[in-house]
Amino acid sequence: MSVSQLMLLKKAEDDYAYDEAIRTLRTNLQFSGRNVRVIMFTSSMPDEGKSNISLSIARSLAQIGKKTVLVDADIRKSVLLSHCEVKGEVDGLSQYLSGQRVLKDIIFETNEENLNLIFAGPFSPNPAELLEEELCGQMFEALKLSYDYIIVDTPPMGSLTDGAIVARYCDGAVIVIESGAISYHLEQKVKSQLEKTGCRILGAVLNKVDAHEKGYYGKYGKYGRYEKYGRYEKSEKKGKGAKKEKNAPVNQKQSISKKSGHDIEYWNLNDHGKAGDPYEP
Repeated sequence: MSVSQLMLLKKAEDDYAYDEAIRTLRTNLQFSGRNVRVIMFTSSMPDEGKSNISLSIARSLAQIGKKTVLVDADIRKSVLLSHCEVKGEVDGLSQYLSGQRVLKDIIFETNEENLNLIFAGPFSPNPAELLEEELCGQMFEALKLSYDYIIVDTPPMGSLTDGAIVARYCDGAVIVIESGAISYHLEQKVKSQLEKTGCRILGAVLNKVDAHEKGYYGKYGKYGRYEKYGRYEKSEKKGKGAKKEKNAPVNQKQSISKKSGHDIEYWNLNDHGKAGDPYEP
């Protein structure tokens, strides 16, 4: 499959604990089954860290020799391009789905072995309709023929349908949750949406855990802040309904499974709640 080349920026500094947490997440994903190859990462709201985790897990899989492609399906507000050294404009998913480009035109090889990228492309006023296109399913089927893993970064699902549409093409989903900031009720809404699509929920990453407050040892690096989308259910973040258990913020002691007979496993990645982007030129 023909690809173009670009430079993927390296992390500003090494963080052993963070890298070890990503390796643990990678191992969990590998043990999810050999048929689980198309994996989406989503969240309830912006700023929970899903895009950086998507990139980190794609890099980690590539490092162990797994041919991996990271698909940025967040056509509304992509941040993947900010992690790359790119001169000029690049073609992306929105152009492919609208018939302006063929698949080989939107696949970019990076300076990291085994890792390719597909960017979201220019903003589209109708991303949900584009993702519904038959071309989207055809793309994932074609990628399966060339890659061991397809990691998909999707928009937050708290008030958008895009993620649920993409979930139909995926073998599994990982929910990224900002510790103490997202209500149990909202996480249940996202979980219910995923279940309706038939996409298997592989687990959840409890992100931005305060290691000192929760008694963890060490720290797990920093995550970049996700750009705001516009009108989201901001009332679902800190504050509203905090007195009621069902609306209390999700933390490391709480499960988002409800009367299901089992808890969803949490893979904790800690960053002391700090903002900041770990990637720079």
